[in-house]
Amino acid sequence: MAEAQPRARGPVRKILAALVWVAALATLLSLGTWQVQRLAWKEKLLADISERRTEEPVTLEAIEAMERTGGDIEYRPLSVTGTFDHDKERHFLATWNGQSGYHVYTPLLLADGRYVFINRGFAPFEKKEARTRGEGQIAGGQTLSGLAREKLDGKPSSLVPDNDISKNVFYWKDLDAMAASTGIAPANLVPFFIDADSATNPGGLPVGGVTQFEMPNNHLQYALTWYGLALAMVGVSGVYIWRARR
Repeated sequence: MAEAQPRARGPVRKILAALVWVAALATLLSLGTWQVQRLAWKEKLLADISERRTEEPVTLEAIEAMERTGGDIEYRPLSVTGTFDHDKERHFLATWNGQSGYHVYTPLLLADGRYVFINRGFAPFEKKEARTRGEGQIAGGQTLSGLAREKLDGKPSSLVPDNDISKNVFYWKDLDAMAASTGIAPANLVPFFIDADSATNPGGLPVGGVTQFEMPNNHLQYALTWYGLALAMVGVSGVYIWRARR
């Protein structure tokens, strides 16, 4: 009887090993399939963005109506008229063509008394303060065109620093915090941003048209990696079983 226990443990180990092998293979295959699905999603997203960018600009009211009904407003062209309130501009840490600095977000006062934050473009570190680029602080009524950009629901990652509101330095685009720090009430705020187009600002700053359209799309590479690992595991296991039987 004492010898039966070690012999019984042998089949149990084989069953457990087989279950672990099947679970590992299923995990690798599911990860590969998920990346294939993500690839299809990313390609459709990039195609949609490319198509939207070529559409004729619509009014701010049309974008607002779309946003209220749950429509996707991201990257949709529009035009808007108002007056910049340069004293309330906010600064988002960014880079442009290899240079570090800020994107200048300035609230545009609309005829109905509301504000919409406009990403006017890029200014280098030494031109952060509005007084250093006075030519670009255009006054009076302005009509500009750009792209609608949805506001973020929260910090994109725990690795992103908290916004330094006291120094007017934003590490992520928190529209509500930007507005609150300038005294703009939520009821007077359009609930999305606008990226201004590349029209030249007086004095050349801020540099307009800084919207980034390129997105990382490595899903095919990831899918091939997971499927490759699954294939390698099957191959190694097959060789092991073949040698064991010989």
